[in-house]
Amino acid sequence: MTDTTRLTVAQAVVRFLSVQYSERDGIEQRLIAGCFGIFGHGNVAGVGQALLESELRDPAALPYHQARNEQGMVHAAVAYARMKDRLSTLACTASIGPGSTNMLTGAALATVNRLPVLLLPSDIFSTRAASPVLQELENPTGYDVSVNDAFRPLSTFFDRVWRPEQLPAALLGAMRALTDPAQAGAVTVALPQDVQAQAHDWPDELFDRRVWHVSRPVPEPAALERALAVVRSAQRPLVVAGGGVIYSGATQALRSFAEATGIPVAETQAGKGSLPYDSPLALGAVGSTGSVAANEVARDADVVIGIGTRYSDFTTASRTAFQAPGVRFVNINVTGLDTAKHAGTAVLADAREALHALTDGLAGWSVDAAYRERNAQRQQEWDAVVEQAYTRGHGPLPAQSEVIGAVNDVSDPRDVVVCAAGSMPGDLHKLWRTRDPKGYHVEYGFSCMGYEIAGGMGARMACPDRDVYVMCGDGSYLMMAQELVTCVQERIKIILVLVQNHGFASIGELSETLGSQRFGTWYRYRNETTQRLDGDVLPVDLAANAESLGVRVLRASTVGEFRKALVQAKSESGPVMVHVETDPLVPAPSSESWWDVPVSEVAELESTQRAHEAYVRSKAGQRLFL
Repeated sequence: MTDTTRLTVAQAVVRFLSVQYSERDGIEQRLIAGCFGIFGHGNVAGVGQALLESELRDPAALPYHQARNEQGMVHAAVAYARMKDRLSTLACTASIGPGSTNMLTGAALATVNRLPVLLLPSDIFSTRAASPVLQELENPTGYDVSVNDAFRPLSTFFDRVWRPEQLPAALLGAMRALTDPAQAGAVTVALPQDVQAQAHDWPDELFDRRVWHVSRPVPEPAALERALAVVRSAQRPLVVAGGGVIYSGATQALRSFAEATGIPVAETQAGKGSLPYDSPLALGAVGSTGSVAANEVARDADVVIGIGTRYSDFTTASRTAFQAPGVRFVNINVTGLDTAKHAGTAVLADAREALHALTDGLAGWSVDAAYRERNAQRQQEWDAVVEQAYTRGHGPLPAQSEVIGAVNDVSDPRDVVVCAAGSMPGDLHKLWRTRDPKGYHVEYGFSCMGYEIAGGMGARMACPDRDVYVMCGDGSYLMMAQELVTCVQERIKIILVLVQNHGFASIGELSETLGSQRFGTWYRYRNETTQRLDGDVLPVDLAANAESLGVRVLRASTVGEFRKALVQAKSESGPVMVHVETDPLVPAPSSESWWDVPVSEVAELESTQRAHEAYVRSKAGQRLFL
């Protein structure tokens, strides 16, 4: 007879999660390294009670971390998973109703970025005895519908545990999805609040240590041969390295491949760091926020080898980046959806394994010397542009590029820069000199304002031996700064670089480009004369706000003061903010590419009319690859 242990559903969940491990290349690590949680009536007596018992029994079994915002805790878990190359993540538990739906944005961000996170939203009563309970959505189409059904399209796996007997299958399905590189994203197991507290006799083997093996699929021989034939025919090939190169641990394999073949490498946002910035084969960022070097090569490339990329509109400059007649694509990815894009030659495989196979298959083949030399020259020319942006000497307020340059200079090679939204991600993509594969952490799949601080916290939790620089504008700070309190509470050191430019700088610049004159993007008083938001600058002091939350604050007015403050920040033991005001009207160097944002076809404003004319001209360059 099978031995059993009587536990509640919530206690069984916590005990199960504490003994799950992932393994790749013979290295094992905790799959669920801890649990973020905010408690309410939906989970305080269920998962909350279970976490308390677990902590009292063994604090290391499933460490609990107190969050301040449910969206923020999902962002932190996602950042943790990214730094761990998708091999380890955190769970997030929330109460019924708004607590759970607050996690929806985090779920979308995780799935868009193909990063695993486990969500445990509380749910309505399974018995319906007390319905409608507080915060329950009453849907006339069916009594089994709850707000948590909104997680279904945002999750790569979703289940709701109506009865205790359903829990083992739900948990095993969740772990399978979390450890499948092709299915990475939000994994949601909804737990009705009454079921969480129900007791059940569980088979003891449910709580045995379990290791989930993360596969490295190798290329199918026929697919590999097709890819090799396309690459051998190329005269101007280009690699586009995406996040899959980083997550696969394939950076050394990519470097060997590029050096052997002479094929230059351009990087997406998630793939930045695939090669060190100073490699002669590293062209830097590609696409709408890319370097001139990468975009020049992309325009003329006759073969594009996409490795671990999903070809977002920024990466492809809204399908205007690749202009050579008859350009062909070789797409290497663990996700079938991505291998078929742009009518490419599909190679369904792990990035590292595919690169090894390509390198072996192309032994003795290389681009011609002139192409190799010209691309090395392009790399040097672009680095000179970066240096000029770092040291432009703008005043009286510094330019944002000078702030980036100072952080890059002061930070150590293994330190991490974190960002997500606004003008900063585009500038970082162009200008940041990456020296380590994990040193660049910009969330640009969902580009979610408010990710920065929570993401920086999660990144630091995953790599406590690295300093983490969170680059955040005033707009993103005002969206979500609450996790600074968690950083203070847990003594998690992040260096928050708060760039104050009194508005939405990125959308302001975009608005001006599109003929909308930065409307609605300044932080200003309403003008009593014009009745518009074009009055004086608001007297908002975000540094004082951070200080009130327990954060050490350093203020800087000039680039020189800013550099000194950064050096001082490195010596701090807890979270620290370095506050600097910048000039939002100084652009970064042009990428000489385009991003498709439609402009009004009919307008009274002359600025909008001119913008629409420019839009029509640029849109003529869009291509469908069939």
